[in-house]
Amino acid sequence: MTLEKYTVGVGDRFAHQAEAQLQACVQLAADGIEVVPVWNKSNREHSFIGSEPQSVYDAAKAAVEALGWEQGWHVDADHINMDTVDKYLDCSDFFTIDVADFIGQPPEGDAVAVFVGKHPELVGSVSIEGIDAPLEITREYVETVAGKYLRAVAEAGTIYRHIESRKSDFIAEVSMDETDVPQTPPELLIILAALADEGVKLQTIAPKFTGRFNKGVDYVGDLEQFEKEFNDDLAVIAHAIAQYGLPDNLKLSVHSGSDKFSIYPIIGNALRRTGAGVHVKTAGTTWLEELIGLAEAGGDGLALAKEIYAKALENVDALCGPYASVIDINPAQLPTPEAVADWSGDQYANALRHVQEHPEFNQHFRQLLHIAFKLAAKEGARYTDLLKANAEVVGKNVTENLYDRHFKRLFVA
Repeated sequence: MTLEKYTVGVGDRFAHQAEAQLQACVQLAADGIEVVPVWNKSNREHSFIGSEPQSVYDAAKAAVEALGWEQGWHVDADHINMDTVDKYLDCSDFFTIDVADFIGQPPEGDAVAVFVGKHPELVGSVSIEGIDAPLEITREYVETVAGKYLRAVAEAGTIYRHIESRKSDFIAEVSMDETDVPQTPPELLIILAALADEGVKLQTIAPKFTGRFNKGVDYVGDLEQFEKEFNDDLAVIAHAIAQYGLPDNLKLSVHSGSDKFSIYPIIGNALRRTGAGVHVKTAGTTWLEELIGLAEAGGDGLALAKEIYAKALENVDALCGPYASVIDINPAQLPTPEAVADWSGDQYANALRHVQEHPEFNQHFRQLLHIAFKLAAKEGARYTDLLKANAEVVGKNVTENLYDRHFKRLFVA
């Protein structure tokens, strides 16, 4: 199974928006650009909501059939490990193998010495087409990087072979982004050499980039540094494909945390310049578009949207704890529940919708609601029945968000 050139990971936490999401791909296809959807939902999200992996496949398949979509589509077992992978084997064809927890764990035996001995080409001046100056890499540096990452790579190999023993055809991504320190281009090269040694036929790799990728809001960091890093990583991947026999379509995966609008043009320009592909995960904001649609619908939808915010504010510490490294919420900038109770549907929508230049937009309000989806899940049928009753206005927001704010910035010059 070969992953297409441009793919976008989309999340649908309550399994009601797959058709609206796919509609954005249909609109982009009409512009002459093919982007393939990859529906994803992590084990953590399934546990919060009480859903099963099969529900993601079922919703995606129904959307594909409803819209007559004839291009590719995939279902991602998102951020799986050996403890969670089995429940996804029957309903997923894309596996995001997350080994971030193993980064820094010491590898077994003499693994570092064996790796360094096998790869003399990594030591010295390493010239890579597309990078201005050779990478100057010492033997000590290779030993240090190998010592940090070989255990994670070995785990990726174990999980990959486990999947391979049970599925004849699948797409593998290796994720190392959920860690504290970014991987530099030389580190990425060493990691790819090690993954090739392990026999992992990965088609995408998700490194951690410089800067903050906070949930649901724009990139925080040095854009010039990100541009250089992204372009250097593209060059490293092309080099590793040729050097180590990795799949020809291997590409970068950007786990964006959603809505990194300022880096999208940088990514798009790099893709057009190099001809490279990309996988961009921008999953979580679909649930926010549901809230926006319910607020705009007024009545019971707006009432529930306000209730969810009040409960989120009441439980702010518990909600923020698991996401502390990927949110920056200033409590002083959060409106009181009493103030929100007096808002119109448009006011609520304007505060939440990610239009940064709008005077009513509030990124702190947005980040809190981004991580509050479990509160909607607790409402059960009350929430999902409102999604059904207001499917048109909700779906319109979902499609416009993906097409106008994501796809155009990423893929349209």
